[in-house]
Amino acid sequence: MTKGEETKQFILEKAAPIFNTKGIAATAMSDIMEATKLSKGSMYVHFENKDVLACAAVDHNMKILGDKLIAQISKAKTAKEELYTYIEFFSNAVNPPLTGGCPLLNFGTEADDTNPVVKEKINKGIQLNQQLLENSITKGIANGEFKADWNAEDFATVIFAMMEGGHLMSRMSGNNDKMKVIIKTLKNLIEENSI
Repeated sequence: MTKGEETKQFILEKAAPIFNTKGIAATAMSDIMEATKLSKGSMYVHFENKDVLACAAVDHNMKILGDKLIAQISKAKTAKEELYTYIEFFSNAVNPPLTGGCPLLNFGTEADDTNPVVKEKINKGIQLNQQLLENSITKGIANGEFKADWNAEDFATVIFAMMEGGHLMSRMSGNNDKMKVIIKTLKNLIEENSI
């Protein structure tokens, strides 16, 4: 990595949690400058403008979260364990796996009407999460862990939507009480469809 690439990566690593916590609109370049101790000129050498940096921060946050999730899921020995691992990974919204919380929820809520580039990035992230869940269910059906008539695509949507909704409710209330109800419900549904 060249010195310039190192500096660009450094800026991105400092900026990503700020954008994820404050949002794109509320994050000022001065926030990034304060975190990096770099001048505005130095920042603009590596990122043309705030929008370019914000898009890179969205990608960075989603990659970090995805890498952490896959690292956990890859330890699972069965499809059922994969589903449980996914649920447990996102179970503590008050102390989430990524600073600022879930970037899909954070950036998706902000960008849905304002930023088509970020909206598309988040939409792809949602699709990847749902596909990951659907693949686990499909694998479990093939392995004889789950009932053959379980609709993998529908349940992947249910898991994702309930976990994101629980994340929002927990972040707003400052506790995980609602998330615990959601987790219990999802695990019961998994058990009902297990053989």
